[in-house]
Amino acid sequence: MTDPIADFLTRIRNAYLAGKKIVEIPSSNMKVALTKILCDKGYILSYKVVEAQPVDTIKIALKYHPVTKTPAIKSIMRVSSPGLRKYVDVKSMPRVLNGLGIAILSTSKGVITDKEAKELGVGGEVICYVY
Repeated sequence: MTDPIADFLTRIRNAYLAGKKIVEIPSSNMKVALTKILCDKGYILSYKVVEAQPVDTIKIALKYHPVTKTPAIKSIMRVSSPGLRKYVDVKSMPRVLNGLGIAILSTSKGVITDKEAKELGVGGEVICYVY
């Protein structure tokens, strides 16, 4: 696998499209940080890192609207890829869906959202957009 972050986002997207309640993804520090942000911002219900012998996994409980059963995440897409990295500074920070969505960045302060990066005054690599 050449891009594990794209695989992570695709597994979440496909699980939502299939109507799954739980999705299991191979774990890494970056994926756990992304999952924590998605949970903190209310895009997923909860997550749990399961330590297994060959490979640790992340179990993610997906969130749907209680009445209409629509997914909490309408779109989740990779921006920076291994072949073409996308870096931004504080002045050119992207606004996702005019501020309704979030951009997740990898910065010197860790993996944070675009709003947190503006407050801290740091730029970094744009990993993905979520709305």
